Amino acid sequence: MVVGWFIAALVLGIIELLSVDLFFLTLAIAAVAGGVAGALGAEIWLQIVVFVVVSILLLIFIRPWAKRHLERSTPQIHTNAQALIGKSAVVTQTLEGSAGRVQLDGSEWSARGEGERVIAAGTQVWVVAIDGATAIVTPDQPQ
Repeated sequence: MVVGWFIAALVLGIIELLSVDLFFLTLAIAAVAGGVAGALGAEIWLQIVVFVVVSILLLIFIRPWAKRHLERSTPQIHTNAQALIGKSAVVTQTLEGSAGRVQLDGSEWSARGEGERVIAAGTQVWVVAIDGATAIVTPDQPQ
């Protein structure tokens, strides 16, 4: 049964690599604890108790702390269109209502002025939001 605990720990560890939620990692550590108990000669019922107790303790105390630590140390990275917010652009076709175009990050985008403002061609603007494939821009530089 000792080998079974270590195989279970390995499988749970692999599942954790796919989920990255720390749930399966706690179960993998508990399976190792059950395996160690078995290697020390504990009966199967005691191995199961060790597994259950260690699982519960890790899930209650260690997992929440570890998740908070990971979330705090992981930088917030904006990708795709959200990465364009705050960038400057140049109006290539006057923005009136919901019609207009800007040159943004090397590409031409459909755009509209924030609050439906009219913004003349050639004006430097800043992206305040992305709505689908439309950049929402303002001529007021963000702080």
